[in-house]
Amino acid sequence: MSQDPIDKPRARRAFERAAAGYDAAAVLQREIADRLLERLDYVRLDPRRVLDLGTGTGYALGPLQRRYRKARVIALDVAHPMLLQARRRGSWLRRPLCLCADAERLPLADGAADLILSNSTLQWCNDPAAVFAECLRVLSPGGLLMFTTFGPDTLKELRAAWSGVDGHTHVSPFPDMHDLGDALVQARFADPVMDTERLTVTYARLPDLMADLKGIGAHNATAARPRGLTGPRRLAAVTAAYERERQDDGRLPATYEVVYGHAWAPLQKPMDGGIGVPLSSIGRRYGPGLGA
Repeated sequence: MSQDPIDKPRARRAFERAAAGYDAAAVLQREIADRLLERLDYVRLDPRRVLDLGTGTGYALGPLQRRYRKARVIALDVAHPMLLQARRRGSWLRRPLCLCADAERLPLADGAADLILSNSTLQWCNDPAAVFAECLRVLSPGGLLMFTTFGPDTLKELRAAWSGVDGHTHVSPFPDMHDLGDALVQARFADPVMDTERLTVTYARLPDLMADLKGIGAHNATAARPRGLTGPRRLAAVTAAYERERQDDGRLPATYEVVYGHAWAPLQKPMDGGIGVPLSSIGRRYGPGLGA
Protein backbone atom coordinates (compact mmCIF):
# COMPACT_ATOMS: atom_id res chain seq x y z
CA MET A 1 0.00 0.00 0.00
CA SER A 2 2.05 2.91 -1.25
CA GLN A 3 1.27 6.14 0.55
CA ASP A 4 2.99 8.96 2.37
CA PRO A 5 4.20 7.46 5.65
CA ILE A 6 2.79 8.68 8.93
CA ASP A 7 5.18 10.37 11.34
CA LYS A 8 4.01 8.21 14.22
CA PRO A 9 5.76 10.08 17.06
CA ARG A 10 4.09 13.29 15.84
CA ALA A 11 0.71 11.55 15.64
CA ARG A 12 1.15 10.14 19.14
CA ARG A 13 2.03 13.55 20.58
CA ALA A 14 -1.05 15.06 18.94
CA PHE A 15 -3.28 12.44 20.57
CA GLU A 16 -1.59 12.97 23.91
CA ARG A 17 -2.35 16.69 23.75
CA ALA A 18 -5.93 16.07 22.61
CA ALA A 19 -6.85 13.48 25.24
CA ALA A 20 -8.41 15.80 27.84
CA GLY A 21 -10.79 17.46 25.37
CA TYR A 22 -11.18 14.60 22.91
CA ASP A 23 -14.73 13.62 23.81
CA ALA A 24 -16.09 17.11 23.16
CA ALA A 25 -14.88 16.97 19.54
CA ALA A 26 -15.29 13.27 18.73
CA VAL A 27 -18.98 13.32 17.76
CA LEU A 28 -18.37 11.55 14.46
CA GLN A 29 -16.07 8.95 16.01
CA ARG A 30 -18.77 8.05 18.55
CA GLU A 31 -21.38 7.72 15.80
CA ILE A 32 -19.12 5.39 13.84
CA ALA A 33 -18.37 3.40 17.00
CA ASP A 34 -22.11 2.96 17.62
CA ARG A 35 -22.60 1.69 14.08
CA LEU A 36 -19.70 -0.71 14.45
CA LEU A 37 -21.01 -2.02 17.77
CA GLU A 38 -24.46 -2.55 16.24
CA ARG A 39 -22.90 -5.00 13.79
CA LEU A 40 -22.10 -7.28 16.70
CA ASP A 41 -25.87 -7.89 16.98
CA TYR A 42 -25.57 -10.18 13.96
CA VAL A 43 -22.60 -12.17 15.26
CA ARG A 44 -22.87 -15.28 17.40
CA LEU A 45 -19.85 -15.02 19.64
CA ASP A 46 -19.19 -15.58 23.33
CA PRO A 47 -15.69 -14.19 23.83
CA ARG A 48 -13.69 -14.61 27.01
CA ARG A 49 -11.23 -11.86 26.09
CA VAL A 50 -11.98 -8.74 24.03
CA LEU A 51 -9.39 -6.28 22.73
CA ASP A 52 -10.40 -2.68 21.94
CA LEU A 53 -7.56 -1.78 19.59
CA GLY A 54 -7.01 1.98 19.49
CA THR A 55 -9.46 2.60 22.30
CA GLY A 56 -8.90 6.37 22.49
CA THR A 57 -10.80 7.58 25.55
CA GLY A 58 -12.59 4.25 25.78
CA TYR A 59 -16.03 5.06 24.39
CA ALA A 60 -16.61 1.43 23.29
CA LEU A 61 -15.47 -0.15 26.55
CA GLY A 62 -18.78 0.20 28.39
CA PRO A 63 -20.90 -1.25 25.57
CA LEU A 64 -18.43 -4.13 25.19
CA GLN A 65 -18.50 -4.89 28.92
CA ARG A 66 -22.30 -4.81 28.99
CA ARG A 67 -22.59 -7.00 25.91
CA TYR A 68 -20.02 -9.57 27.03
CA ARG A 69 -20.42 -9.59 30.81
CA LYS A 70 -18.14 -12.58 31.39
CA ALA A 71 -15.35 -11.30 29.15
CA ARG A 72 -12.16 -9.53 30.17
CA VAL A 73 -11.90 -6.34 28.13
CA ILE A 74 -8.46 -5.01 27.20
CA ALA A 75 -8.02 -1.38 26.12
CA LEU A 76 -4.97 -0.60 23.96
CA ASP A 77 -3.84 2.77 22.65
CA VAL A 78 -0.58 4.38 21.59
CA ALA A 79 -1.23 7.52 23.69
CA HIS A 80 -1.00 7.09 27.46
CA PRO A 81 -3.17 10.15 28.30
CA MET A 82 -5.97 8.59 26.22
CA LEU A 83 -5.75 5.47 28.37
CA LEU A 84 -6.00 7.55 31.53
CA GLN A 85 -9.29 8.93 30.21
CA ALA A 86 -10.44 5.43 29.21
CA ARG A 87 -9.69 3.99 32.63
CA ARG A 88 -12.06 6.48 34.25
CA ARG A 89 -14.97 4.99 32.31
CA GLY A 90 -14.85 1.64 34.06
CA SER A 91 -16.38 0.90 37.44
CA TRP A 92 -13.89 0.15 40.19
CA LEU A 93 -14.95 -3.50 39.98
CA ARG A 94 -14.52 -3.82 36.21
CA ARG A 95 -11.81 -1.45 35.12
CA PRO A 96 -10.35 -2.52 31.78
CA LEU A 97 -6.79 -3.73 31.49
CA CYS A 98 -5.03 -0.81 29.77
CA LEU A 99 -2.01 -1.28 27.52
CA CYS A 100 -0.02 1.53 25.92
CA ALA A 101 1.38 0.10 22.69
CA ASP A 102 1.58 0.34 18.91
CA ALA A 103 -1.07 -1.55 16.93
CA GLU A 104 1.65 -2.84 14.61
CA ARG A 105 3.45 -4.56 17.54
CA LEU A 106 0.94 -5.91 20.02
CA PRO A 107 2.34 -6.88 23.46
CA LEU A 108 -0.01 -9.86 23.72
CA ALA A 109 0.52 -13.59 23.51
CA ASP A 110 -0.67 -15.70 20.61
CA GLY A 111 -4.38 -16.46 20.90
CA ALA A 112 -4.86 -13.92 23.70
CA ALA A 113 -8.19 -12.51 22.38
CA ASP A 114 -11.39 -13.93 20.95
CA LEU A 115 -12.67 -10.60 19.59
CA ILE A 116 -10.75 -7.55 18.39
CA LEU A 117 -12.70 -4.35 17.82
CA SER A 118 -10.93 -1.35 16.30
CA ASN A 119 -12.62 1.97 15.55
CA SER A 120 -10.97 4.68 13.44
CA THR A 121 -7.42 3.53 14.12
CA LEU A 122 -5.96 1.92 11.00
CA GLN A 123 -5.54 5.26 9.24
CA TRP A 124 -2.78 6.09 11.72
CA CYS A 125 -0.79 2.94 10.93
CA ASN A 126 1.88 2.84 8.24
CA ASP A 127 1.43 -0.86 7.55
CA PRO A 128 -2.16 -2.14 7.82
CA ALA A 129 -0.92 -5.55 6.65
CA ALA A 130 1.32 -5.71 9.73
CA VAL A 131 -1.64 -4.76 11.94
CA PHE A 132 -3.74 -7.53 10.41
CA ALA A 133 -0.92 -10.05 10.84
CA GLU A 134 -0.63 -9.09 14.50
CA CYS A 135 -4.41 -9.31 14.96
CA LEU A 136 -4.44 -12.80 13.44
CA ARG A 137 -1.60 -13.86 15.73
CA VAL A 138 -3.38 -12.52 18.82
CA LEU A 139 -6.80 -13.94 17.92
CA SER A 140 -7.78 -17.41 19.04
CA PRO A 141 -8.91 -19.86 16.32
CA GLY A 142 -12.38 -18.80 15.19
CA GLY A 143 -11.92 -15.32 16.67
CA LEU A 144 -13.30 -12.20 15.01
CA LEU A 145 -11.73 -8.92 13.91
CA MET A 146 -14.12 -6.00 13.31
CA PHE A 147 -12.86 -2.56 12.39
CA THR A 148 -13.54 0.80 10.82
CA THR A 149 -11.21 3.24 9.15
CA PHE A 150 -11.47 6.12 6.67
CA GLY A 151 -11.41 5.81 2.89
CA PRO A 152 -10.21 7.98 -0.01
CA ASP A 153 -13.16 10.39 -0.13
CA THR A 154 -12.67 11.49 3.47
CA LEU A 155 -12.27 15.27 3.69
CA LYS A 156 -12.27 15.52 -0.09
CA GLU A 157 -13.49 19.12 0.12
CA LEU A 158 -10.55 20.13 2.30
CA ARG A 159 -8.05 18.41 0.04
CA ALA A 160 -9.53 20.11 -3.03
CA ALA A 161 -9.37 23.51 -1.33
CA TRP A 162 -5.72 23.04 -0.38
CA SER A 163 -4.77 21.73 -3.83
CA GLY A 164 -5.48 25.14 -5.32
CA VAL A 165 -3.33 26.91 -2.74
CA ASP A 166 0.00 25.05 -2.82
CA GLY A 167 1.51 21.76 -3.87
CA HIS A 168 1.95 20.33 -0.37
CA THR A 169 0.11 17.44 1.24
CA HIS A 170 -2.23 18.84 3.89
CA VAL A 171 -4.58 15.85 4.22
CA SER A 172 -3.16 12.39 4.80
CA PRO A 173 -3.86 9.94 1.94
CA PHE A 174 -5.32 6.50 2.63
CA PRO A 175 -5.95 3.47 0.40
CA ASP A 176 -9.16 2.10 -1.00
CA MET A 177 -11.05 -0.61 0.87
CA HIS A 178 -10.00 -3.14 -1.78
CA ASP A 179 -6.40 -2.83 -0.60
CA LEU A 180 -7.47 -3.48 2.98
CA GLY A 181 -9.47 -6.50 1.83
CA ASP A 182 -6.44 -7.82 -0.02
CA ALA A 183 -4.32 -7.33 3.10
CA LEU A 184 -6.81 -9.37 5.16
CA VAL A 185 -6.60 -12.20 2.64
CA GLN A 186 -2.81 -12.03 2.53
CA ALA A 187 -2.73 -12.17 6.33
CA ARG A 188 -4.74 -15.41 5.96
CA PHE A 189 -7.94 -14.24 7.57
CA ALA A 190 -11.05 -16.17 6.56
CA ASP A 191 -14.22 -14.76 5.00
CA PRO A 192 -13.26 -11.06 4.91
CA VAL A 193 -16.12 -8.64 4.25
CA MET A 194 -15.65 -4.95 3.39
CA ASP A 195 -18.15 -2.16 2.79
CA THR A 196 -18.32 1.62 2.95
CA GLU A 197 -20.73 4.44 3.64
CA ARG A 198 -20.41 8.20 3.38
CA LEU A 199 -21.28 10.54 6.21
CA THR A 200 -21.36 14.32 5.96
CA VAL A 201 -20.73 16.72 8.82
CA THR A 202 -21.59 20.37 8.16
CA TYR A 203 -20.09 23.52 9.60
CA ALA A 204 -20.85 27.21 9.60
CA ARG A 205 -17.19 28.10 9.02
CA LEU A 206 -14.00 26.33 7.99
CA PRO A 207 -12.26 27.19 11.30
CA ASP A 208 -14.93 25.13 13.07
CA LEU A 209 -13.93 22.06 11.04
CA MET A 210 -10.26 22.72 11.71
CA ALA A 211 -10.99 23.04 15.43
CA ASP A 212 -12.76 19.67 15.46
CA LEU A 213 -9.83 18.01 13.69
CA LYS A 214 -7.41 19.54 16.18
CA GLY A 215 -9.70 18.52 19.04
CA ILE A 216 -9.43 14.83 18.17
CA GLY A 217 -5.70 15.03 17.48
CA ALA A 218 -6.16 14.62 13.72
CA HIS A 219 -3.26 16.75 12.56
CA ASN A 220 -1.51 16.19 9.26
CA ALA A 221 1.09 13.67 10.43
CA THR A 222 2.56 12.64 7.08
CA ALA A 223 6.34 12.69 6.94
CA ALA A 224 6.09 14.84 3.77
CA ARG A 225 3.91 17.50 5.40
CA PRO A 226 4.90 21.16 4.98
CA ARG A 227 7.05 22.38 7.87
CA GLY A 228 6.41 25.50 9.87
CA LEU A 229 3.25 27.46 10.54
CA THR A 230 0.60 28.04 7.91
CA GLY A 231 0.64 31.78 7.25
CA PRO A 232 -2.44 34.00 7.23
CA ARG A 233 -2.34 34.45 3.46
CA ARG A 234 -2.52 30.72 2.80
CA LEU A 235 -5.23 30.28 5.43
CA ALA A 236 -7.25 33.01 3.77
CA ALA A 237 -6.73 31.36 0.38
CA VAL A 238 -7.86 27.91 1.53
CA THR A 239 -10.86 29.45 3.33
CA ALA A 240 -11.89 31.22 0.13
CA ALA A 241 -11.45 28.01 -1.87
CA TYR A 242 -13.57 26.03 0.61
CA GLU A 243 -16.34 28.59 0.29
CA ARG A 244 -17.08 27.14 -3.16
CA GLU A 245 -18.41 24.06 -1.34
CA ARG A 246 -21.03 25.99 0.63
CA GLN A 247 -24.44 24.33 0.29
CA ASP A 248 -27.87 25.82 -0.33
CA ASP A 249 -28.56 25.68 3.41
CA GLY A 250 -25.54 27.89 4.03
CA ARG A 251 -23.43 25.15 5.59
CA LEU A 252 -19.99 23.86 4.60
CA PRO A 253 -19.83 20.06 4.12
CA ALA A 254 -17.06 17.74 5.27
CA THR A 255 -17.37 14.27 3.74
CA TYR A 256 -16.16 11.14 5.53
CA GLU A 257 -15.92 7.82 3.72
CA VAL A 258 -16.23 5.22 6.46
CA VAL A 259 -14.79 1.80 5.69
CA TYR A 260 -16.08 -1.21 7.64
CA GLY A 261 -14.39 -4.58 7.67
CA HIS A 262 -14.57 -7.87 9.46
CA ALA A 263 -12.87 -11.23 9.10
CA TRP A 264 -12.38 -14.44 11.07
CA ALA A 265 -9.30 -16.18 12.33
CA PRO A 266 -9.33 -19.64 10.70
CA LEU A 267 -10.06 -22.59 12.94
CA GLN A 268 -6.81 -24.11 11.73
CA LYS A 269 -3.75 -22.22 10.58
CA PRO A 270 -3.06 -22.77 6.88
CA MET A 271 -0.03 -24.84 5.92
CA ASP A 272 3.07 -22.97 4.79
CA GLY A 273 2.87 -22.18 1.12
CA GLY A 274 -0.82 -21.30 1.13
CA ILE A 275 -1.79 -18.65 -1.39
CA GLY A 276 -4.02 -15.66 -0.70
CA VAL A 277 -6.13 -14.54 -3.65
CA PRO A 278 -6.82 -10.76 -3.76
CA LEU A 279 -10.46 -9.72 -3.43
CA SER A 280 -10.13 -7.39 -6.36
CA SER A 281 -7.42 -6.19 -8.66
CA ILE A 282 -9.36 -3.22 -9.99
CA GLY A 283 -10.79 0.00 -8.70
CA ARG A 284 -7.89 1.05 -6.51
CA ARG A 285 -7.72 4.72 -5.75
CA TYR A 286 -6.02 6.91 -3.22
CA GLY A 287 -7.37 10.01 -1.58
CA PRO A 288 -7.33 12.02 1.62
CA GLY A 289 -7.72 10.86 5.16
CA LEU A 290 -7.92 12.75 8.43
CA GLY A 291 -5.58 15.61 9.10
CA ALA A 292 -5.10 19.22 8.16
